[in-house]
Amino acid sequence: MKRFANRQEAGRALAARLADHAWHDPLVLGLPRGGVPVAKEVADQLDAELDVVVARKIGAPGHPEYGVGAVTADSEPIYDPAVLRALNLTEEQLSRTCDEERQEAARRTALYRGDRPPPHISDRDVIVVDDGLATGVTARAALHWVARHAPQHLVLAVPVAARESMTTFDTPVVAVLVPRNFGAVSRWYDRFDQTTDAEVLSALA
Repeated sequence: MKRFANRQEAGRALAARLADHAWHDPLVLGLPRGGVPVAKEVADQLDAELDVVVARKIGAPGHPEYGVGAVTADSEPIYDPAVLRALNLTEEQLSRTCDEERQEAARRTALYRGDRPPPHISDRDVIVVDDGLATGVTARAALHWVARHAPQHLVLAVPVAARESMTTFDTPVVAVLVPRNFGAVSRWYDRFDQTTDAEVLSALA
């Protein structure tokens, strides 16, 4: 199965997949940081407004890279109940980590948006974009936040997705690649460098 050279190529491939739909006043929201370069290509192709939705992973105690949930700056956290049960964790035990990640989401939102007002979402078609879908925990929190603002139509769009994760979403998921053996998002890119804040701000400028 093919790979993407970088996030820009992945974004163009994703834009081509989305281009045959008639979008109503489309808004493309990238998940920082890695989703924003992909989202910029999509927004350019669809002649859509580009902005961000910041969701932060809530990591397991002692294993911050292992996401058990996620939160945005101003919404309730979304947890994976099966993972909480498997790790014998409660939401109360994670409340401090959740608060820290909520504050970080607020800080990053302010950094990326600057003095621009938040995008208008109501009655628009909204496409939430990331550079890949593994467990989908941060995407789920982002979609939950967008859904609260009454979009007309909401989709999650990614260049590459794990098949088993796609099936767990109520929101439609559009993916260019759905490999049988997913592994990790980085496997499907020749270059998968860390996206910097400067690159996010440049894309949004």
